[in-house]
Amino acid sequence: MASDRGAAGEGGPVEPGRAWLANYPESVGHEARHFPFENLGQLVRQAAERFGDRKAETLVLPNGMEASLSFKEVDRQSEAFASYLLHGLQLQAGTRIAILLPNTLAYPICAFGALKAGCVVVNTNPLYTPRELELQLQDSGAEVLVALDNFGDRVGPVVPRTRVKTIVMTSIADFFPLLARTVIQTKLKLSGLVPPLGQPCTRLPEALKLGSAHLAKGRSLQDAHEYSKPTRESLALLQYTGGTTGTSKGAMLSHGNLLANLEQIAEITQVYLTYGEETVLTVLPMYHVIAFTINLLFGFHSGSHSVLVPNPRPLKNLQPALEKHEVTWATAVNTLLKALPEESWFEPRMTRKLLGVFAGGMKTHPSVLQHWEAVTGCLVIEGFGLSEASPLVTYNAAVRSGDRLRRTMQQIGGVGLPLPGTDVRIVDDEGHEVLPGGHGEILVRGPQVMQGYWNQPEETARTLQDGWLYTGDIGCFDAEGYLEISDRKKDMIIVSGFNVFPNEVEACIALHPEVADVAVVGVPSEATGEAVRAFIVARSELTVEEIRAHCRSLMANYKVPTSIQFLAEIPKNAVGKALRRELRAAARA
Repeated sequence: MASDRGAAGEGGPVEPGRAWLANYPESVGHEARHFPFENLGQLVRQAAERFGDRKAETLVLPNGMEASLSFKEVDRQSEAFASYLLHGLQLQAGTRIAILLPNTLAYPICAFGALKAGCVVVNTNPLYTPRELELQLQDSGAEVLVALDNFGDRVGPVVPRTRVKTIVMTSIADFFPLLARTVIQTKLKLSGLVPPLGQPCTRLPEALKLGSAHLAKGRSLQDAHEYSKPTRESLALLQYTGGTTGTSKGAMLSHGNLLANLEQIAEITQVYLTYGEETVLTVLPMYHVIAFTINLLFGFHSGSHSVLVPNPRPLKNLQPALEKHEVTWATAVNTLLKALPEESWFEPRMTRKLLGVFAGGMKTHPSVLQHWEAVTGCLVIEGFGLSEASPLVTYNAAVRSGDRLRRTMQQIGGVGLPLPGTDVRIVDDEGHEVLPGGHGEILVRGPQVMQGYWNQPEETARTLQDGWLYTGDIGCFDAEGYLEISDRKKDMIIVSGFNVFPNEVEACIALHPEVADVAVVGVPSEATGEAVRAFIVARSELTVEEIRAHCRSLMANYKVPTSIQFLAEIPKNAVGKALRRELRAAARA
């Protein structure tokens, strides 16, 4: 970094965007200390050596049944999965492995295994419709798909139209003791929740046995044909995102990008987290970049016991996890923070050991934050991030005070300070840096910034310029150097932390033969932060439910408009583009 704490702290002139240097807690350095790892697989192995038989992952079902794996077991099983990929399937470095799983014990095993094998994880949303799944599999070129058997009816028809050669199916019951596993599997089958796949597949337990057999014969991962040990420059993850446009694309995150973000997170949390003694609630899905980096990767590195909730809907599904485990930290979004204290079963005693909650994915409303902290006594630590930055860019500083965290100089509503080793600038439309208080686009530079977009050089060139990531978000620095987010440059809508792109929703609605024109905007929602509203010009009589049914057949449910308004005409500018700003204003009036 160009500045130092002394110069900033003594009141000397401070470059715009760097006043934050004076506000760091004294125990946090300006540059994150580097881990002695070349790749994420080494991080997993080191954590297993350090934390051994301590519980690493515990899956808690809504009925209270649970199963656990230790750090050693996750390391061993992921090594077996890597062996299956390299020796059994004879995959080469860089092969994409799509993972279509909720929070299950199979997720860390398969993700870590793919990374150890030098393959690339493709996080895939289980809420996707067959159409969305097909598009992502085709774009990524994934050759292996790991999926929960509950999704067989979506996976089966799609795979023949993709490059997927191998399907690995897992059950929510995998890794439970025999009796519990039998009970769960029987109940699932009788309830019709495991549809037929209709395609050849390998069950995950069998894949692990095959991989273990190769290891037992003395065939290490390094012995695999053309094995290439991943380096920090090697591609590790394709995290699909809309970025600054409405087209979904894969952000290419390297082992080095992710390790850098972990190093930064380790630096800012060292003042309050105790390695090997924490318990993290993993309710956000691990296919989401926040939970992938913070809960999965950092949680494992820090020796935190991760309590997995496979489906937080309804929220009562969290009750067994909170009753049976003393959670000390968690990640969350505004929707969860607002709804959880309102649940009839929720009691503040369930969070008595909770140091703090890291909030991201969407804006946390100040009223929600204040109510959460009043009810639970637990601090909410907000930050700013995006998939293209692995994801964390800024954070609100906190220090430990007894069994709780307290703010240093955090202002409610802001997203805090740039991470160690990260530069943030605010620029106007001409690219000129604006002074504190001035609004403009947020630019980010740091070791966590992606390599680019998968197979999209034009989008990469547009988003990465002269070493800076153009985020598409609008914000400003206050006088003390804290970042505030004011708007988005593009029209992306965030529903419960998930990105929804108006162009995509409009394109789907336009496929209905009786729709003449359509425009989609985001409107405020107390329940989900933002909600999708569609304005439609119909050719003939159409009902709201007809449109919703049409959308549900093509898109994940969170993208389906919650409100629909029929108009005689969509307002447009001189070149025929819908005036979404006018529509938003009308919707919010």
